Amino acid sequence: MSARANVKAPTEKNFRRPKVRPSKKKAGAMSRLTWRAIRWAVAIVIVSYAGYRATNLVLHASALQVRHISVHGNVRLSSGEVRDIIDGLRGSSILTADLPGYRRQLLASPWVADVALRRVLPSTVEVFVSERRPIGLCRLRNELYLIDAQGTLIAQYGPQYAEFDLPIIDGLLRPPSSGQPTIDEDRAQLAARAIDAIAVRHDLAQRISQIDVHDAHDVLVLMQKDPALLHLGEERFLERLQAYVDLAPALRDRVPEIDYVDMRFEERVYVRPASEKKVR
Repeated sequence: MSARANVKAPTEKNFRRPKVRPSKKKAGAMSRLTWRAIRWAVAIVIVSYAGYRATNLVLHASALQVRHISVHGNVRLSSGEVRDIIDGLRGSSILTADLPGYRRQLLASPWVADVALRRVLPSTVEVFVSERRPIGLCRLRNELYLIDAQGTLIAQYGPQYAEFDLPIIDGLLRPPSSGQPTIDEDRAQLAARAIDAIAVRHDLAQRISQIDVHDAHDVLVLMQKDPALLHLGEERFLERLQAYVDLAPALRDRVPEIDYVDMRFEERVYVRPASEKKVR
């Protein structure tokens, strides 16, 4: 039998790591850092909660709830009507109330051209209303509507608007390609320019009965108690209207019944007798 020999090989240091125990100094430092982090985390939680509670108390404080709505600039719309439109604003927090949303609600009213809302601490919201200004009466499906210079239909004309002494404006409707007819804004602005130009002469403005803007480059005017149709073009409306008024007696002497008078040419006045219209 062969004998086995036990041979002890030297141990490689690379195969076994020495057991290293952390020093007491390092362990103490890590412990202090951990407690410091915990204290900071607790402090942050406490401050955050306190801030949340404080904010919540402020937002729901009765002293900062909207109690007064002050309305300015309104004429046709009563202050009560304005408040009814934004009724949800009352009682809400003045700090978080959705003023842009309430502004949109007010702009949906046909009488409101523009509006601004302003917070006044502690409990008031001021509303500044700019109303539309009707310039005439638009004919639509055999009914009359108040219309402004931008071509916005404000309201159907009725007894409640009898104080408005406004001319009837024809030719504002744009033929629809589909659906309902719409207002032509360019022709509405042409009519507004003519009305504003003549308005400085109150005596003449009161005599305007009808305006026609079918032709976007020629304002036709019909005066009260005068059957002659006046072509005033697209400028110098007041001067041309005044020139006709000055010439009217002489024109009547020569042409008793007039169909139209064209005042668009500075040096000449063209008159068409009503008899020519009947012949055609």
